[in-house]
Amino acid sequence: MKEYAPRDIRNISLVSHQSVGKTTLAEAMLHAAGVTNRFGAIDDGTTISDYSPDEIERKISIGATLMQFEWKSSKINLIDLPGYADFFGEVRCGLRVADLAVVLVNGIAGVEVGTDMVTEVLDEFKTPRLFFVNLLDREHAKFDEALASIRESYGHNATVFQFPLNQGEGFNAVIDLLRMKKITFTDAKGSFKEEEIPGDLTDRANELRMLLIEKVAECDDVIMEKYLETMELSQEDLLTGLRAGILKKEILPVLCGAASRNVGVTTLLDFINDYGPSPLALSPYSTQDASGNDIKVVCSESGDFSGLVFKTISEQHVGELSLIRAYSGAIKSGDEVLNVSRGNNEKIGQIYTMLGKSRTEMNGLRAGDIGALVKLRDTHTGNTLASKKAPIKFREIQFAEPVFQLAVIPKSKGDEEKIGAGLHTLHEIDPSFTIFVDPELKQTVVSGYGELHLNIVLKRLKERFGVDVMTKKPKIPYRETITAKADEKYRHKKQSGGAGQFGEVWMRLEPLPRGSGFEFASEVVGGAVSQVYIPSVEKGVKQVLDEGAIAGYKIVDVKAILYDGKEHPVDSKDIAFQIAGRQCFKAMMQKAKPILLEPIYEVTVKCPEENMGDVMGDLSTRRGKISGIEAHGRFQLVKAKVPLGELHDYATKLRSMTSGRASYIRSFSHYDPAPKDVEAKIIAESKTAQE
Repeated sequence: MKEYAPRDIRNISLVSHQSVGKTTLAEAMLHAAGVTNRFGAIDDGTTISDYSPDEIERKISIGATLMQFEWKSSKINLIDLPGYADFFGEVRCGLRVADLAVVLVNGIAGVEVGTDMVTEVLDEFKTPRLFFVNLLDREHAKFDEALASIRESYGHNATVFQFPLNQGEGFNAVIDLLRMKKITFTDAKGSFKEEEIPGDLTDRANELRMLLIEKVAECDDVIMEKYLETMELSQEDLLTGLRAGILKKEILPVLCGAASRNVGVTTLLDFINDYGPSPLALSPYSTQDASGNDIKVVCSESGDFSGLVFKTISEQHVGELSLIRAYSGAIKSGDEVLNVSRGNNEKIGQIYTMLGKSRTEMNGLRAGDIGALVKLRDTHTGNTLASKKAPIKFREIQFAEPVFQLAVIPKSKGDEEKIGAGLHTLHEIDPSFTIFVDPELKQTVVSGYGELHLNIVLKRLKERFGVDVMTKKPKIPYRETITAKADEKYRHKKQSGGAGQFGEVWMRLEPLPRGSGFEFASEVVGGAVSQVYIPSVEKGVKQVLDEGAIAGYKIVDVKAILYDGKEHPVDSKDIAFQIAGRQCFKAMMQKAKPILLEPIYEVTVKCPEENMGDVMGDLSTRRGKISGIEAHGRFQLVKAKVPLGELHDYATKLRSMTSGRASYIRSFSHYDPAPKDVEAKIIAESKTAQE
C-alpha cells in the first residue's frame, strides 16, 4: 500500500448497539474494495474482523479490530468496534482516535440503548458522525420509523441523504439525493447502476433534496447568500458546505442499506471518500506539554512526532502489537521516541498496516495515519509516544466505572504471585478491566463491564500464564456500629513468676452520627491511669475496630471514652493496657446494641419505556428504593438506591431481562442499617467461616 498524505486519510470507526451489523458492514467494505475475494460470514467464522477464537466461538466482536484499505483517492483506516456492553472499553479506545464514526442504526428497532451509549462518547470526544440505517432487507424494516427515532434522540440535524426504494425482502435499491438518481445494486461486491428516479417518488426526492441543500447552506454564510440568490448550490459549494457541516456536527448525514447484501455500502464508501473529515480537517489537536500547559498540535509531517497508543494486542498468532494513531511528525523503524506517560525510551522496530490478524510491513508512519508497532518494551494502552525534544502528552483514555465484580481464588497453592502478575499484565492490555486486592476483606477482586467480559479475561489468564482460578461472589464491605450507649470496666492481670501484667480500664461507648468514623477520648483525672498508658488503651481499642466485634467487619461511628482505671507500680506496662482496652471495648460493643451497616449504591438504569415495569419490579425485589424517573430521548432513566449486596449479577440480569436494550451505572451513596434477616444471615455466615 502506498503512503498517503493526511488530507487523503480517513480514520473511521464502526459503532452501534449489539447485532446491528458492524462486522458484516466491514466485511462488505473490504469485499467492495477488492481486498477479499469472498464475502466472509460471522456464522462461518470467516470474517476478517472477528478473527480471535473467542469471537469465532461466540459469534460476536470482543475487541477493536483495525482494517486498512484503499478506496478511490483515500486510505481508509477502519476500526470495527464491539456492540456488546461488556466490551465498551474497546469502544472508547477506538473512538478516541476516529475522525468520523459510522453509527449503525437498526432498520427495524431504530435507536437502541447501545446507540445512545456510543453517541454519548462521540459527544464527549466531539467526533463527527453519520448514521447508516442497516438491516433494511429484513422483514418489518421501517426506514421512516428508524429516521424518526434518530431525530427524536439526536435532533433535526439528522439529514436524509438516501432513502430505500424497496425495503424488506428483495431490497436492492435506494434513492440518492446527492446524485438525484435511483441506485440499484447488482452484485455481492456492491456494484450499482444509476437510473432516473421513478415518477411517483420525484416529489419526495425533490422535497428531501431541498431540505438537504438548505441544511448545507446554513453551515456557511457565503454559501447561504448564493443559495438565496439561485435556490441551488454548485458542486463546489455543496462539497464545501457539507464538509463544514459534518465537521461542526450541524449536519448528521443519514444513509441506508443492507450490509449483508452489500446494498448501500459502496455509496457509503464514496460518501466517506468525498465528504468525510481528514486528519487535517480536525487539526490542531488539544494536548499538553511536558510542564502540563495546554497546547495545540498541528497535523503536519514536518513537525515533531507525537502519537497515542489506543490499543494493545497480545495474542499468540499476532504477538505483541501496539496500535497507534500518529498526530504529528513521522517515525520509521530504528527511531527512538519517548514514552511520555511512563518516562522511558522506546526504540521503534517494524511498523505494520493491519487487516484483522494479517499485517504488512510499511516504511514508516506519518501524521494522521494509524499503524501497528511491534514489541515495544514498556508501552501500554493510553500511553503517548513523542519526540524526546518535544515531549507532549495526550489525555489518557478514560473508562467508565466497572459494574461487575468477581473474587478470584487460586486453584493451586503457590500461584498467587503468577496470578497477580498475569492480571496486571492483562490490565495493561485492557485498562477497562481492573484488579483490587482488598486488605480489609482479604480477597482479590476483578472488575469489568459484565460477566462475559471477566470470563474472557480469566480465560486469557489461563491460556497465557498457565494459571487457573476459581471465582465467587465478592465479600461485601459491611460495617459494624452501635445504637446505644454502654459502660464497662475490665481488669487484665497476669502472674507467671517474675514480672507480671496489670492494667484496669473503665470506659464508656457512645454512638456517633453516620460517617463520623471513630473517636477516642480520655477523661481520666488524678492520674488513675498514667498519660503514658492512655495511647496503649487506644491502640488496643483500634485493634478491635479492624477485627469487628459481631461479624468480623470494620467498626465505625463510635466514640470510646476512657474515664478511669487502675495501674500497678511494677506490673503495669504497655501490653497490659492494650489487652485491657481491647477486651473492655469488645464487652461494650456487645452491650451497646450493635448492628450491621450495608453499603447503598446510587443506581441509574437507562431503558426503553416498555421495559420500565420490569426494571422497577426487579429493583424492588433487590430491596431498591426508586428515587426518580426522567425522560432521556426515547429512553427512561430510572434512579434508585440499592444495597451493594443485591447488585452482584445485576448487569447480566438487566441485559437478559431487556434483551440487551438497557444499561446501568452505579456509584457509592452511603451506609444504611441492614434488615434484621440480612444481618442474622451475615453473622451466621461469619461464624461458620471462623469455625
